[in-house]
Amino acid sequence: MIILTLNCRSQSIHFVLYRYPNPTPLRSGHIDGIGRHISQDFLDMSHIILENHFDALDYILKTLYHPSYGVLDPSEPIEAVGHRVVHGGETYAHSVKIDEQVILDIKQAERMAPKYNKPNRMAILAAMELLPRIDHVAIFDTAFHHTIPPKVYIYPLPYEWYEKHRVRRYGFHGSSHLYLSRRAAVHLGKPVDRCNLITIHLDLGISLCAIKNGRSVDISTGMTPVEGTAQEHRCGNIDPSIPGFIMDWEELSSQQIEEVLNEKSGLLSITDNCRNRLDVLKKAQDGDPRAVLAATVESYRLRKFIGEYLCVLGRCDAIVFSSGQGEIEAEVRQRVLSNLECFNIILDENLNNSPDCINSEVKINHDNSQIALYVIPTDEARVFCEDTAAIANKTFTGPSHNNYTFDFSPVDSLI
Repeated sequence: MIILTLNCRSQSIHFVLYRYPNPTPLRSGHIDGIGRHISQDFLDMSHIILENHFDALDYILKTLYHPSYGVLDPSEPIEAVGHRVVHGGETYAHSVKIDEQVILDIKQAERMAPKYNKPNRMAILAAMELLPRIDHVAIFDTAFHHTIPPKVYIYPLPYEWYEKHRVRRYGFHGSSHLYLSRRAAVHLGKPVDRCNLITIHLDLGISLCAIKNGRSVDISTGMTPVEGTAQEHRCGNIDPSIPGFIMDWEELSSQQIEEVLNEKSGLLSITDNCRNRLDVLKKAQDGDPRAVLAATVESYRLRKFIGEYLCVLGRCDAIVFSSGQGEIEAEVRQRVLSNLECFNIILDENLNNSPDCINSEVKINHDNSQIALYVIPTDEARVFCEDTAAIANKTFTGPSHNNYTFDFSPVDSLI
């Protein structure tokens, strides 16, 4: 079975092509610059212009089936497509086959994630036109967090805002937190429903999840991905009075202040002339004062959330870091986890600095640590693939679906 997974933003598509049931990536790639001159990492043809997601997806499909450099024979049809969708609102507690109602619901949730749900929807429509008569599946970032209780998702705001507009905490990066928790359970040697974990997704977006007995019970992101810890260009938790003050003082509209909180805040807003989070961390290593400040702010806020979630969980089996920026994350983990012996958390600095932390699943705690510490490269596309295959094959069991191949993969990769 050939499955294509798509992760789309306003000007980009990341794809992975799998052969299932043993989920083997046949090719992956990334297109950026939709609507202008594109850049991509799977062919040297960056001079072309792709006007929209339809053109970009058409280009990807023609590449996959190209007689010279493609990876698929014309006799091997793509049988299902898995689409990452950022916001599913209260409606979707698990992945679903896409129909007209699902597309409408994705559109209705756009107000809460306009920079993501709209391109997600555009890519779905393009894919359904280019690849008709096959299953298209939506995998929602928010679905994994449908298990958080009302005391966590209800904000202390007028309750009618929840009743009328569904203003509440939803949480994001669900596929990543699911994958990290399942792999951690394998390494702990017990079923995920007996594991209490803190999982930390570190990439362009950053979030922390408290997982009790395998279920999300708290998540740092909220109604939108802006809430939580400091991210690359999102502010995270701030005094909610600040936007109102700045709107008055700077004469900004609500749309302008929302753009500042989403796109012009976070680590990059503290630093000077940094391109992205990786650039911030590199300049911090070199001693740039503003970059050092930004990196310290990030680590301090991550550390605070860990303390909070230790209280939420009571018993914690492991803290799990993804490895979004590779070797430079070692210093982040060092700053976050240092001097936590009072919580029986002891980092092994030699293991933490191992180059194996980039691409392998690595245990980085000292032998005397009572809480395990792991670095596990996350694989959201693997979740997209397996949910899509299960739904296409009618073996998907809903929110408690536990038939992922990575639940049973060997731990030989653990260093």
